[in-house]
Amino acid sequence: MKFTRRRFVARSLVLGAGVALLPRRFARAEASQTALEKAVAESPLVYISPLRSDGQESQCHAEVWFVPDGKDLLVVTDAKRWRAAAIGKGLDRARLWVGDYGVWKKADGKFREAPGCDARASLEKDAAAHARALETFGQKYASAWGSWGPRFEKGLASGERVLIRYAPIEV
Repeated sequence: MKFTRRRFVARSLVLGAGVALLPRRFARAEASQTALEKAVAESPLVYISPLRSDGQESQCHAEVWFVPDGKDLLVVTDAKRWRAAAIGKGLDRARLWVGDYGVWKKADGKFREAPGCDARASLEKDAAAHARALETFGQKYASAWGSWGPRFEKGLASGERVLIRYAPIEV
């Protein structure tokens, strides 16, 4: 097959169109990631629903304080709450939405419009991680930390509260 100017131009256009589409595809993925990262940086709340073994959301939803730890989100909660108990029962997946829509029962599901992800939940038992998390909570929630800080610290020390690590699941 003879290589002509016409074939060169045609192949260049096809190749150029394919290359031109790549940045758009990556830009869309980046925009989605940026929305979640922006929400994590700005929001005081994360909405959490542990997932049942069939992948469906449990009836237990909650809006709670959180702090980031790398890409993970950390939450301190009462050890008797379902989000903590579920992990002990092997239900280690949860759905998260990051934003502030108030109390979930009054939010009429609007929190579902927030950026979110599915995550793998685990109980974080490392004392150094506890200390880092408490310090970060104190900075993020400074106005209420005088009241809540001692409760979180004492609860983690006694086992009445647990630190849950939610690691986003890459899809």
